[in-house]
Amino acid sequence: MLAIIGGNGMAQLPGLEIFHRQIIRTPYGEPSGPFTFGKIRNHEVAFLGRHGHNFTIPPHAINYRANICALHSLQPSHVIAITSVRGIRSDLAPGRLVIPNQIIDYTHNRKFTFFEDTEQRFKQADFTIPYSEPTRALLLQGAHDANLEMLDGGVYAATQGPRLETAAEINRLERDGADMVGMTGMPEAILAREMELNYATIAVVVSYAAGRNSHINVVDCHEGYEILEQAMTKVRKILEYVVSCYGD
Repeated sequence: MLAIIGGNGMAQLPGLEIFHRQIIRTPYGEPSGPFTFGKIRNHEVAFLGRHGHNFTIPPHAINYRANICALHSLQPSHVIAITSVRGIRSDLAPGRLVIPNQIIDYTHNRKFTFFEDTEQRFKQADFTIPYSEPTRALLLQGAHDANLEMLDGGVYAATQGPRLETAAEINRLERDGADMVGMTGMPEAILAREMELNYATIAVVVSYAAGRNSHINVVDCHEGYEILEQAMTKVRKILEYVVSCYGD
C-alpha cells in the first residue's frame, strides 16, 4: 500500500475511490486527523492531511511522532510526503516540482525522536542519505511516465515557522548550501527513518524565498493559490502514475 502525507487537497486524487476514514490512535497521541483509505486502479492508498481539518495546525504544532507512528502501523510499501517550499536557488521558480535528496534542520523544540525513554534501548539512525532512494526513483519514474518535469535533487532547509524567513536568514541558508526552504520537512524525515519507512518528498515551489529574484519575493494570495493549484494538479498526476504502475 502507498501512503501519502500532505495538504488536504491530495485526498482528491484522480480516480480515488474512498472506502472509509479512520482515526488511528498512537502512544504519542492522535495524528493530525483521520486517515482516508481508498483505491486507485485497484491499488490501495492511504492519505493523511498533515495540517489537520481546514488547515488549522501550524508547522511547529504538528504531532509528527503520532503521524509517523500511525503511518508505520499501516505497513506501507512507500510513504510520499508532499510539502510546499520557497525557492532559494534561482532555477527553483514558483510552480517547479523537486525531489530533494538532502535536508538541513533548523527547527527547535519539536519532538524529533522516538527514543526518549531512558529505559528503552535506542539506536542511532543513519541519516547520511535522509530520503529513501528507491522511493525517490519511483517518483522520478512516475514524473517521466506522466510526461512532467521533475527536478532531481536539492537541499531542503527546514525552518521553525510559522513566520516566513528574513532576507538575511535566507542568505545564511544559501551559504549553508540550501536550495529551498520549508517548515514541515523535519522532524518528519528522521522519524520516518527511525521507523525504517521508505519515505521521500515531493517539494512544490510556491514562491521565491525572501530577498530572491529582485522584487518577486512573495506572490499575492490569488496568484499563489493559482500556482499551487497548477502544481498540485501535476503532483496528483504523478501520484496516479506511481500508484497505478508501481503501487505494489
